[in-house]
Amino acid sequence: MSIAQRVFHGRFGRVALLNMDRSLVTHTHSECHVLVKVSGEDTYFNVNGRRVPLSDRTAVLVNAWEPHFYDPQPGAAATVILALYIEPAWLATAQQSLALSGRPDFFAQPCIELSSRNRTLADILVAEAHGCGIVPKERMEFMLFDFLIELIEDFSSWRHLSLLGAPSSGEFRDARVRRGTAWLLEHLDDPNPIDNAARACGLSRAHFFALFKKDTGMTPTLLLNDARMRRAFAWLERERSGTLGLLSENLGFSEQGHFTRFFQQHIGASPSQYRRVVDSYAGV
Repeated sequence: MSIAQRVFHGRFGRVALLNMDRSLVTHTHSECHVLVKVSGEDTYFNVNGRRVPLSDRTAVLVNAWEPHFYDPQPGAAATVILALYIEPAWLATAQQSLALSGRPDFFAQPCIELSSRNRTLADILVAEAHGCGIVPKERMEFMLFDFLIELIEDFSSWRHLSLLGAPSSGEFRDARVRRGTAWLLEHLDDPNPIDNAARACGLSRAHFFALFKKDTGMTPTLLLNDARMRRAFAWLERERSGTLGLLSENLGFSEQGHFTRFFQQHIGASPSQYRRVVDSYAGV
């Protein structure tokens, strides 16, 4: 059974140590995403249809809104993974042009070879996360930035995009897609959100799906699922004793069991297990 060993939430986004022994469903994130193997079996991720290796010497880089999923070999033993979900706005506080990390073309390739320095910096971050005590916010942010800036300098397109004057995120061009997206994000508790979003745009479900995929490269379901997961993460961080049934209803699930399966299919851990290992820097 996959579990979360330790999770940190902050302005930087999320840092998670995940012990993974089963595949996940295809999903996306609004943040850029970096994956580093900590221990266990070498394994694989599928990034936008391409199967790439995660090993002691490689890392997997996933752009914002890029469809991907954990894709281990059948019957393989568990792998512990350092998973970073990095908010573009946090990177931009250090250098404004790094807001480009929210673009779907920020990382030039999905799999890279780690330098010895990259590996050492990742190991330092992992060692701190494995510790028993609270990691001071300033230290966590320093370690994260130190590790990320090396990767960004070597493997991202930020300098090229900056010279081109590219917008900091991939804007949805079609007004109907923007309207449908806004509707979805405002109605996460709707039990039939895709049909109702299409109706709000004056489109059939099929036309809305086709238009959305053409404009964004993903389905509206992937965007909706990311929004539901983000709200779930925030709730689990904040409501340490709240009932999961209430969260399930707020996210449009008719039964708590349906929400639990949805959550596990996206992160590996159950909501209750995830909540037990979250450290939050909110208000720090």
